[in-house]
Amino acid sequence: MIFNDLDDFYKIISHNRPLIGIDYGQKKIGISISDLRQRVASSRGVYVRGKFSELSQSIGLVIQSEKICGIVLGLPLNMDGSEGRRCQSTREFAKNLFRSLNTPIVFWDERLSTIAAERTLLAADLSRKKRSQVVDMVASTIILQGALDRLGNIRSKPIKQ
Repeated sequence: MIFNDLDDFYKIISHNRPLIGIDYGQKKIGISISDLRQRVASSRGVYVRGKFSELSQSIGLVIQSEKICGIVLGLPLNMDGSEGRRCQSTREFAKNLFRSLNTPIVFWDERLSTIAAERTLLAADLSRKKRSQVVDMVASTIILQGALDRLGNIRSKPIKQ
């Protein structure tokens, strides 16, 4: 299933298995993974965008080996909240990924995640070349951490009787 709402996604995922975060960039795809308690995101790597079948297989291997229960996929909304061509491309990627891996996917608003990643890397005094190599991975971590923080708020809501 593919979700737009994190609350609905939360209801169907396991709560003691990790999530994977994906920043679907134009040239590279950043990957991050949460801990088992879904509290902390950690960078995992970057894939160069190429054939979907190869990318899907690589992500599938990570999902299997880490026992991932769901995917948080950054949705590149425009600053006014509207969807452009990049959103359409990301939604199409999600459809194909779900068909291929049968793992629940939720979209997470990724506005400014790449800018935040760039600022973090600049603060770490990385060269432009090194920044370009890891910015998508750091952006995926920011995306996943944002979703994890929101999931923590959902978890702590009192149960309605």
